[in-house]
Amino acid sequence: MKKVFHKIVSFCMALLVLLSTVSFTVDSHYCGDILVDSSLFGHVETCGMEVKQQSPLPECNISKKDCCSDEQQSISGQDELQLTFDKITLNQQLFVAAFFHSYNTLFEISEGVTPSLNDYPPPIIVRHIYKLDETYLI
Repeated sequence: MKKVFHKIVSFCMALLVLLSTVSFTVDSHYCGDILVDSSLFGHVETCGMEVKQQSPLPECNISKKDCCSDEQQSISGQDELQLTFDKITLNQQLFVAAFFHSYNTLFEISEGVTPSLNDYPPPIIVRHIYKLDETYLI
């Protein structure tokens, strides 16, 4: 039980460190106010209603307003990890000591079984009931 719990906690802590240091970008394409596509790894698909700004004549400045928009949201991870424990405060030391003590006593195996009713002796048997009813387990 202790080994399984230790493996689960170790895996969760490694996953937490990995996810806190990874950076990623979410691309989204909106057509008006409607979300058409969003992508985590790659390019988003467009709705096909983009306005092309290519005019054959430079004198012609007639342009149409584009209803589509692209958004990028960058989520940056943590760049610096504290790998050394040179500067640990007193509160952090107390927390680590209390956690270590409570974790070790959580899985402590008791040496002997202590009866819960030491003060109460068993009842005195006056007659054997199985002999009176003549019922025997074989």
